[in-house]
Amino acid sequence: MSYNELLKSKNMKVTFARRIILEILSNAKEALNVEYIYQKCNGYGHNINLSTVYRNLEAFVKDDIVKKFDLGDGKYSYAIIKDKHKHTIECSICHKEMEIDCPFQMFGEMIKNKTGFTMTEHEFRVKGICKQCKDKKI
Repeated sequence: MSYNELLKSKNMKVTFARRIILEILSNAKEALNVEYIYQKCNGYGHNINLSTVYRNLEAFVKDDIVKKFDLGDGKYSYAIIKDKHKHTIECSICHKEMEIDCPFQMFGEMIKNKTGFTMTEHEFRVKGICKQCKDKKI
């Protein structure tokens, strides 16, 4: 899906600033801070205000286009949501499985900021008891 189609699908006006911010985030291998995005925007030879970058990033977060990571001390980084990575939770009784969103992208950013390590893979397995099986036991 093109940036124009993505923005239109979210009922957002297509602007140069929005397209360039999405391009910068799409090409990044990791989450980026606002200052870096701002410098890259202006590196293309166009004058985009810092407030425009902030405003658009917040709109992207609100519309689930971009994920915002709280790094502490009032600092944030942003990453475009590409494919929604999922995990499953399995009922220990009936073995029904349900998909859940992956919580580890945020942990990866925290790990990188504290240790310098970049998380390249992870495993996550969850077991529990589904509502139907829990209700049967009561």
